[in-house]
Amino acid sequence: RSPTRAGSSLEPEEHSMEPPAVPEEEMPLTTASGPEGCQLFGYVGIEAVLDQMKIKTMKMGFEFNIMVVGQSGLGKSTMVNTLFKSKVSRKASQPSQEERIPKTVQLQSVTHVIEEKGVKMKLTVTDTPGFGDQINNENCWDPIIKYINEQYERYLREEILITRKRKIPDTRVHGCVYFVPPTGHWLRPLDLEFMRRLSKIVNVVPVIAKADTLTLEERAEFKQRIQEDLKTHAISVYPQEDFDQDPDDRALNDRIREKIPFAVVGADQEHQVNGKQVLGRKTKWGIIEVENPAHCEFPLLRDLLIRSHLQDLKDITHNVHYESYRVRRLNESNRP
Repeated sequence: RSPTRAGSSLEPEEHSMEPPAVPEEEMPLTTASGPEGCQLFGYVGIEAVLDQMKIKTMKMGFEFNIMVVGQSGLGKSTMVNTLFKSKVSRKASQPSQEERIPKTVQLQSVTHVIEEKGVKMKLTVTDTPGFGDQINNENCWDPIIKYINEQYERYLREEILITRKRKIPDTRVHGCVYFVPPTGHWLRPLDLEFMRRLSKIVNVVPVIAKADTLTLEERAEFKQRIQEDLKTHAISVYPQEDFDQDPDDRALNDRIREKIPFAVVGADQEHQVNGKQVLGRKTKWGIIEVENPAHCEFPLLRDLLIRSHLQDLKDITHNVHYESYRVRRLNESNRP
């Protein structure tokens, strides 16, 4: 048999049952399967991305927008000042008679830049004077719904531009704290209707205002009645059960949902108690410490809004409430 040139033989090739050899440089380091994934042979430094994100966030800062809703005299401005330990809520020093009771619901926003340990936060507080103060409160929530949707619309217009900003200014309301009057009875129709409408477009956190006017027994009964009302009318307040990501989140949020609505007390004056300066309200029979869990549930509200769920509030606003608004608006624009 005469030898032929390489690659030009007409004889059939012999196929072996063994898989073809893989070049050494293309072979994976390891192919560990299962939940652990790929096993590393040494230190890579993946967790350094957390430091990168922290440095970037500290340089850029972040935005947080909060709205407070409730009748006049429930301590909304004082509560916001207590929450951020600074005078961040706009309050007229000596309002005139006309300013005390607005004829319609007026929305007032004030923005501050707060810095703590190198972290900057652009905080916007929106107040709603005039809400629930009239004899006829029909549709008094309309200006609030309009304002929230206007912020979604503003963000959407920036987002759909062909040439858009690298960082779109975020004026969307991330959380709405609703102040329930401390009546000790049931929720009023105004409270139910407001939370029913607003919980569909924003994160609503109900609180019992000026809880120091109720005894501990009255407070517990009032809280239970409010929880029953919310369940009966299918009102989903923050944190919503539908958005729990994993069992750990559900366990944490279940403990929070048991406490909602938080019975809070606000104070912007310090008093001396046992040699320490504490925020509180001074009465004839003692001092109510707003940061003492035995006195009120203000620490729980602060932890929810700032220390544990601030980023979650922003994520749900963007991924759920804004997303539903965006889909609705784009569907409307695509209709013939």
